[in-house]
Amino acid sequence: MAALATPLARPRPALGSILVVGVILLQVGLDMVSGRDTARTVARLLFTSMEMPVLMLALSGVFSWSVRRRMSASRGLAASVAIATVIGVVFGLLYGEAALRIPGLRLHASNNVNLSANVSLARSALFGVINAQMYFGLWALGFVYPFAVESAGVRALEAQQLRSEAELSHLRAHLEPHFLLNTLNAIAGLVTEDPREARRLLVCLGDLLRDAVQETSELQRLDKQMAWLRRYAQILEARHHGALCFRWDVAPDVHQAMLPRLLLQPLVENAVKHGALRRGDGAGEVVVRASRRDDGVLVCVIEDNGPGIPDADVRAGAFGLQAVRRRLELEAHHASLRLESSSEGTRSIVEIAAA
Repeated sequence: MAALATPLARPRPALGSILVVGVILLQVGLDMVSGRDTARTVARLLFTSMEMPVLMLALSGVFSWSVRRRMSASRGLAASVAIATVIGVVFGLLYGEAALRIPGLRLHASNNVNLSANVSLARSALFGVINAQMYFGLWALGFVYPFAVESAGVRALEAQQLRSEAELSHLRAHLEPHFLLNTLNAIAGLVTEDPREARRLLVCLGDLLRDAVQETSELQRLDKQMAWLRRYAQILEARHHGALCFRWDVAPDVHQAMLPRLLLQPLVENAVKHGALRRGDGAGEVVVRASRRDDGVLVCVIEDNGPGIPDADVRAGAFGLQAVRRRLELEAHHASLRLESSSEGTRSIVEIAAA
């Protein structure tokens, strides 16, 4: 599976810068509203300007480290809280040391001159820890939350892709053995009637299976799919000799068009089994057409001259038709399948918009 892009990874440095500046401005505004003197406001601004970048870089580093180590959420959170605490203590003690030398910078409104140096430093350290944890919360909101939202979106997309791939594998597991069994049954009817023709058709079947196994891409060029269908039609015409014939009308300008591999085979099989072979006069015919409309849409039509399909059967749908519809939903998002049926025959129309 192709790697998925992470669009939020690029603007994170800018988001971090905005967060740091915003916190500093909020801190200045808080000090001004609280009526603190200019010296204390300037000192707090200076320390916050130094602490915030250090704290943001340290928390980002711890977060990246925990992701690389595939740590649990609780351990990653504990490591982030611990680093924020250490940085808070360091800057709190630095501020406390400055306040011991400049009493006007003290955090306490009482400015108690009898307050011991140790108690003052302890309070400054505690204040630093509380501030650091508040900044940690802001960092988590500005950095981790966008990352978590982005990561959840990527995981949801990956899960959807895995479900789609599993469903496609399930469809192929039903369609390909189903086709092989029907083809072998067709050849078995010729083993006693015409052994030479049976051998020729076995060679043709071998070519079909070789092409199906060698093709690894989910998409296939239309000319290759038509060549594959022509060999498949040869087997059906030989099995129902005189009662079934195919006509081909493929425009030259659509040979390079891409469509899901083996997409048209179930439609051809339905046209033969439920259409052309149900005619009473033994003159069944299946027409395979492919062309491109003026708007660039590829149109593939499988038409038979059978008696038509009752409305109830159209609504219920066979597994082949359901599989084709689902494959178009999964592999060709701008595509559709519709049926047109009357007493003169049935048409299966596949329309695939150009990529």
